[in-house]
Amino acid sequence: MISRFDAHTALLLIDVQKGVDDLAYYAGPTGRANNPEAKDRIRSLLTAWRGQGGRIAFTRHDSVEAQSPLKLSLETGQQLDGMEIAPGDISVSKSANSGFVGTSLELDLRRARIHRLVVAGFFTNVCVETTVRMAGNMGFDTYLVHDACSTMNRIGIDGTDYDPEVVHALSVASMNGEFCTAITTEDALALMTADAPHLERVQGNE
Repeated sequence: MISRFDAHTALLLIDVQKGVDDLAYYAGPTGRANNPEAKDRIRSLLTAWRGQGGRIAFTRHDSVEAQSPLKLSLETGQQLDGMEIAPGDISVSKSANSGFVGTSLELDLRRARIHRLVVAGFFTNVCVETTVRMAGNMGFDTYLVHDACSTMNRIGIDGTDYDPEVVHALSVASMNGEFCTAITTEDALALMTADAPHLERVQGNE
């Protein structure tokens, strides 16, 4: 574990859009989510990161599926309240699960001289996990803020209804130590404020 997040660190928020609340679309009539505190924790990370002047990146999902609530042309595709994108933030739109597929995210991060990612968002076992796995493989020192992520229940091929907390926990366990380091929001905030000036952004090729 490092002692602080430095200026080469970016907060990466995955698909923090209103459509993540439409659990019936993703998981059917039994649709339910874990970790109802995730949104407030994401907001606390974002507020603290902006306060330190650190680099912030967003992925926004723009689905190709006709009925998906995660379409940028729909109100449900817009940012959750308090998670708006500000001038100077990195922002990419994607239609795949990974934030790196078909987007400029890697190039944008490299140009900003970002080497470390602190990741939170939706859904833990889908777009968050796919992006985290790729980030780790690409050589980014990746930290997953697991209690600032959420997912929904999943129905197995045998009809088993897997509780969202189980889905979330297994996803985090699969990523931790192999593709990322899993930390809590409290850990992230402590690493963010360990040395107040350290997040002041470096000058990249912007």
